[in-house]
Amino acid sequence: MRRDLAIGDLGDLLERPIVGVLATHRSNGDTLLSPVWHEWWEGGFNVVVGADDAKAQHVRNDPRAGLVVFDQEPPYRGVELRARATLLADEVVETNRRIAVRYLGEEKGTAYASSVDDDLVIVRLEPGVVRAWDFADEYGLSG
Repeated sequence: MRRDLAIGDLGDLLERPIVGVLATHRSNGDTLLSPVWHEWWEGGFNVVVGADDAKAQHVRNDPRAGLVVFDQEPPYRGVELRARATLLADEVVETNRRIAVRYLGEEKGTAYASSVDDDLVIVRLEPGVVRAWDFADEYGLSG
């Protein structure tokens, strides 16, 4: 396994519509793991959630968060990011549309994003600790 890779070494991994797993912390210290749509945007991850969603409430109470995104097929690339998350309200409508289009395509994604009438926020995770890996060597795909 190749370790200590930079995010740029993962090829198109973060451009693909792979569901990520967001980790936030409950008030009792337990971890909530949530499957989420996301985007890698301007050096960090964006995840759109309802302003009153448990994930947003967790970040308000404890900003420690993490996100992992990984392939389900060879070469099993992946990235884990641990960070102090922030909640952003600016550009949330456009960010939500962009992410929905990424996962559903232009027509369905735009329709989905337009149908969401909840107050939304962006959970923004900018790199704190990044761990990236792949198994390219094991599959004869490196170099």
